Amino acid sequence: MTRIFPLSSINRRALIGTALAAGFTWSLPAWGRSAAFERWVHGFRARAIARGISEETYDRVMGRLEPDTSVYEQFRKQPEFTEQTWQYINRRCSDWRVITGKQRAKEYAPLLARLEKDYGVDRYVLLGLWGMESSYGDVIDNPKYMRPVIPALAALAYGEPRRRKYWEAELLNALLIVDRKWAQPSEMIGSWAGAMGHTQWMPEVWLRIGVDYDRDGRINPFGRPDDALAGTARYLVERGKWRRGEAWGCEAKLPTGHARLADNRTWRTYEKWHDLGVVRADGAAFARPQDQAKLWQPVAGGPAFLVGPNFRAVYSYNPSSNYSLALVHLGDLIRGNGGFRQQFPGGERIPTIDEVKEIQRRLNELGFKTDGIDGRTGADTVRAIVAYQKKNGIEPDGYAGLRLLAQLRQMR
Repeated sequence: MTRIFPLSSINRRALIGTALAAGFTWSLPAWGRSAAFERWVHGFRARAIARGISEETYDRVMGRLEPDTSVYEQFRKQPEFTEQTWQYINRRCSDWRVITGKQRAKEYAPLLARLEKDYGVDRYVLLGLWGMESSYGDVIDNPKYMRPVIPALAALAYGEPRRRKYWEAELLNALLIVDRKWAQPSEMIGSWAGAMGHTQWMPEVWLRIGVDYDRDGRINPFGRPDDALAGTARYLVERGKWRRGEAWGCEAKLPTGHARLADNRTWRTYEKWHDLGVVRADGAAFARPQDQAKLWQPVAGGPAFLVGPNFRAVYSYNPSSNYSLALVHLGDLIRGNGGFRQQFPGGERIPTIDEVKEIQRRLNELGFKTDGIDGRTGADTVRAIVAYQKKNGIEPDGYAGLRLLAQLRQMR
């Protein structure tokens, strides 16, 4: 099932977690500047000036700003369906993302090689992260998914009491970015929680971890991907403690009757795991037998994985085990590796682009609009599937898979 995190557990990107990767659509902005908000803006001014933000910048940005109060609904909103772990992974490791990721690997090979040399982060992990976070930059300024972040952060800092200090800090960070002339407010487009650019940085990450990797005089998570990927690699190294030369881990084959070994707590060398009967699922030898890993089986009866410190580094970027597994799996698929040897219970293979297009075409013919037939399972396609499933008495999961395609083929 999709993992829902308590408010206190969310670090880098607050609550955006899996929402963008799943393709959910944010509601349209709801603007309004009340007298109470006016007073709050006036009172918050001293905080901004104390942080080093100029009076001119604060007055220019906040003086007439109207808060995007639609973020309150997003803050409290829960998904209208649940998904199994295998569905979560398949959605994010779609045929389109793998094919496009391979294209980006060739297109940006010199940049990725330089990043590997400078930071030691596996290029395919970076490609997986880029694909997960913004579909390789495809959605970073799409109004269906993104919005101006300063009105959103202002609304959260003003009116969301449960994490007010966090939102206030990120609003100050955003204002400081403007004050440093790294971006204009109109250029700062992102999720309802304030994450921006190719790899969805919160303002704090932009300020503290960002890198001017293309040496154009400013740090920019938009435009060319150089700064975004470099800052993300730096994040994985500095905050995730990425280890140069180590793999994230691998799919493993458990010895019969020894599933209890997969406690996801006990660190052993790959050599020791081998001595206990745990081997790579593909039959290959462990490349670095003295590296450490834990054994993890996300779902009973499904695939098991040996996960090392670099899996934890990926987890630091978004604290979800499903997210981390989908990301590294996407990277491996882009690398040219095959799918999991052991399937998840009830799972199915990832549909091809043509199969997703057929699903979209058939849904449209039945009156469930997907906003195009492109082979990509975006927000409109998910919404159309859920509507179709509800109308036909099917437990909604919003998943564009092979079973859905078979059902649609039977419909007149």
